[in-house]
Amino acid sequence: MEKKWKKMLTLFWQFFQFGCFTFGGGWSIIAQMQKLYVEKEKTITSQELLDITSVGRSLPGTMIGNVAMLYGYRVGGFLGGFLCVIAMITPPMLVLSVITYFYTLFKENLWVMSAMTGVRAAIVPIIASAAVNMVKGAFRFPPCFVLAAAAFALYLFFNVSCVMLVVMGIIGGLLISEYYERKGAGHRA
Repeated sequence: MEKKWKKMLTLFWQFFQFGCFTFGGGWSIIAQMQKLYVEKEKTITSQELLDITSVGRSLPGTMIGNVAMLYGYRVGGFLGGFLCVIAMITPPMLVLSVITYFYTLFKENLWVMSAMTGVRAAIVPIIASAAVNMVKGAFRFPPCFVLAAAAFALYLFFNVSCVMLVVMGIIGGLLISEYYERKGAGHRA
């Protein structure tokens, strides 16, 4: 029982720290999770993190809140998920409360605005590295890269809805997997 509570406290503390550095939105937290859970602790794979992120983006609500709940649930059941969400939203809520209280002072302060510009500039490479690392370990089959590029182009240039992209991704994934499964079965015979 003590071991479970220690695990829960560790999980809470990790997501509290993530919550302290949510500049740039949910993708910066995904990058932090990639570094900690995939590369350092090796408690999940890049594929598993991508799966959690994909499901988190597909559900209603904030993507990162969903990701926190899914990861926490995976590690510690409902309590783990609940603690991850609470831990992650507490720091931004406190910071937002202070900023809201002092909004007029912060809004017109050159130093604060300059610092925020620097924070935004620093977040871009963090988000980009998370995306690159997730793409590297995300796909089992080479045609999946083409499917991802096509989905990206359809979304960016043709304004295809996210729902349609997910449906097309499911169909494409099933077809690609079926092709490679049949190809593998043919080689074994």
